[in-house]
Amino acid sequence: MTAPILVTGGTGTLGAHVVPLLRASGHDVRILTRHARPATDGITYVTGDLLKNEGVEPAVDGAETVLHLAGGPKGDDRATRALVRAASGAGVRHLVHVSVVGADRVPLGWMRTKLESERAVADSGIPWTILRAAQFHDLALTVVEKMAKLPVFPVPGGMRLQPVDSREVAARLAELTLGAPSGPVPDLAGPHLYDLAALARPYLRLTGRRRPMLPVRIPGKAGRAYRAGVNLTTAGAEEGKRTWEEFLAERLG
Repeated sequence: MTAPILVTGGTGTLGAHVVPLLRASGHDVRILTRHARPATDGITYVTGDLLKNEGVEPAVDGAETVLHLAGGPKGDDRATRALVRAASGAGVRHLVHVSVVGADRVPLGWMRTKLESERAVADSGIPWTILRAAQFHDLALTVVEKMAKLPVFPVPGGMRLQPVDSREVAARLAELTLGAPSGPVPDLAGPHLYDLAALARPYLRLTGRRRPMLPVRIPGKAGRAYRAGVNLTTAGAEEGKRTWEEFLAERLG
């Protein structure tokens, strides 16, 4: 009997794509979740909470590979440290972690927690792999939907995004999880750069709305960083194939 692969965040946007790929490869999957769920074919659930450090040790017990997808608006560094402590004690042989492009360059508190999470993994003593991905199309859609509810659509000057399809990130993570520990691997981003106006136009067209675009300026260090493009991938990054327009056509079509 092979050891199960533990997936944190296995019920989220990314996990919903990764878990079936791991199952298709013939591996059993164990998911750490805050809410109890019945087991299904090849998938079991352990109830716990990384932020509260509850149920983490039972989740990692017997797992040789851990895929850490869980994340939120705050506390990611604390959650990752809890996972690392438990995984170290359980003899985990491969810890795979997904992070965010620009985690070491964008001066935002949330990004700092992502960088601290990376450091916790790299300093864990467990063989590891870290993939930094750009914002998912799903997140870009959430942002555009919220802004489109305003009477005017704000467009931060100089801010560009390179959204990537979550299914392509999932496929890459499944490949990395089933492979040998690789350390830091090339970033993964979408095939095109967009400012917020370029993201908004096809959404507005597909939803039959019209909104005037209002240029705005992001102040402070964060504004300067985004205008300088530090949130974008650097040389050597990998690019997905699925565009924002294709994603919208499928989601809204």
